[in-house]
Amino acid sequence: MSLFTPYKKSELMLNNRMVMAPMTRSRTTQPGNIPNEMMATYYAQRASAGLIITEATQISDDSQGYSFTPGVYTQAQIAGWKKVTSAVHQAGGKIFNQLWHVGRVSHGVFQQGQAPIAPSAIKPTDTQVWVVDEANPEGQMVDCPTPREMTQGDIDRVVGDFAQGAQNAIDAGFDGVEIHGGNGYLIDQFLRTNSNHRSDAYGGSPEKRIRFLLEIVEAVSAKIGVDKVGVRLAPFVTFKDMGCPEIVETILLAAKHLGELGIGYMHLSEADWDDAPQIPQSFRVELREVFKGTIIVAGRYDVERATEIIDQGNADLVAFGRAFIANPDLPYRLETGKPLAAFDKGPLFGGGAAGYIDYPNYQ
Repeated sequence: MSLFTPYKKSELMLNNRMVMAPMTRSRTTQPGNIPNEMMATYYAQRASAGLIITEATQISDDSQGYSFTPGVYTQAQIAGWKKVTSAVHQAGGKIFNQLWHVGRVSHGVFQQGQAPIAPSAIKPTDTQVWVVDEANPEGQMVDCPTPREMTQGDIDRVVGDFAQGAQNAIDAGFDGVEIHGGNGYLIDQFLRTNSNHRSDAYGGSPEKRIRFLLEIVEAVSAKIGVDKVGVRLAPFVTFKDMGCPEIVETILLAAKHLGELGIGYMHLSEADWDDAPQIPQSFRVELREVFKGTIIVAGRYDVERATEIIDQGNADLVAFGRAFIANPDLPYRLETGKPLAAFDKGPLFGGGAAGYIDYPNYQ
């Protein structure tokens, strides 16, 4: 099955099987973390992807962990996102909004000086966030503080914030939403034994540790329809102090329940650095057995590897990240064998048009 053939299943009616992966770029208008015209241009330039998944987006004023990342909880933010979705749709693309709460991966500057919330009051080691303030207008990486353990009231509020954020995203014109449950952020913190030491209904056994995720998915699905909901998970990613010996079995249990709920897709965030652990074939086979819906994979994929995993039946769609930054017309370049441009890491976070919307199309 070619990477460049259409894909149709439930709400996903895509022109090809290439997905633009979610990537934080920190280009919002301040104050207010408002999506803007430049962001609309950026995403519209890349609308030839079968599906675009936006950068992670705050669902509330306490869910932020990095400067200048967008929100979807104020009317100004919703209006800003309407510019983005309109531009992408006019260019013939499909776009989902990735929703997140960072949990303990935050800083007091985003929390009105208070501690971030997390499943347990455990400070992550070797974990930093990008902060712009008066003392550091260019931004710098700073350590995360010790978080505050969430109460039941906190949990209920965050579940509600995800649901309202999803409704706001649909109101802003998105085709669906992706719930960010990986890469060390709040939902992932509940899933893992090293960051979740709770003794209530949300901690201990794998069944309890997946409860927060499932409550969010159910609440979001009730708002916008389960087939418009994707979930991103990262079973083999351990950065942000997320090593957990039980995470693989926990993810497979979550996948079984998510399949029973009938979500639109599951998105696997795979480690993409040079010496990253390889995902065992046995895991891919078992995941496909327990989750019959659409599977997206994202990692160090090229056309050959992407075609192979689709042909094996272990994935339906393949997401590309960095390559889409410097190659707005990536599907065309890969299909025709045209050379790929390299992206400039300098303006990855923050800044203006340079390194963001000034990469040319090959055509």
